[in-house]
Amino acid sequence: MKKIDDKYFIKDNKVNYNPSIDLVLTSDETILWKGKPRKLSFILSNIFKFLPFAIIWLIFDITAIVMIFKFMSEIPLPAIIFIVFFFILHLLPVWLWISSLITASRRQKVEEYAFTGNRIIIKSGFIGANISSINYSSISSVNLKIGLVERLCKVGDIYIVADNKKYILEDIKDPYFIYERLQKIANDIKSDIIYPNNYRPKENYGYKTSYNPKEVDKINKKDK
Repeated sequence: MKKIDDKYFIKDNKVNYNPSIDLVLTSDETILWKGKPRKLSFILSNIFKFLPFAIIWLIFDITAIVMIFKFMSEIPLPAIIFIVFFFILHLLPVWLWISSLITASRRQKVEEYAFTGNRIIIKSGFIGANISSINYSSISSVNLKIGLVERLCKVGDIYIVADNKKYILEDIKDPYFIYERLQKIANDIKSDIIYPNNYRPKENYGYKTSYNPKEVDKINKKDK
């Protein structure tokens, strides 16, 4: 099935998705776009994100452990037990990095994003699922970041700030296209709220905006 919004999203969506996002939609919501992180980029990003820090931390601790072992015969048993537990805790950043690598594939499978006519929905998690909703009118900034891994995998990260909270749509395909469309939706809806044009009579849905959820719904129904 092909869903099209000729005002915002005009590309085919051929990926099969977990239906959980569809289950949280209200009766009057229309999906404009759905996506999820690209697996290869998501896993590589988790590998390289804290790799330099983890290596430096690990080298520091290994060096300290080797130095301590040189004097192991002179150290009493209670002190040895304390040292062991100390380094287990001190290596926490390394354990967190390893945990991030182990869980990356599962988190990528769960993570999913959707833009509807009313809001942005973000599904994330590892064992369960966390659902976050962002109203377009609350968005204060939208930024795009494309690092080396993202560039090689032809994806990008979209950073959204809304109500003083930061949200990330990670490793999205067609990042420039999605970024530009999201900017347009947010600007159109904010303009619609600030300049309602005589409370939006039927012949005029908003202040110089092309956003019209009723028209989107008509297009989607025709494609079914």
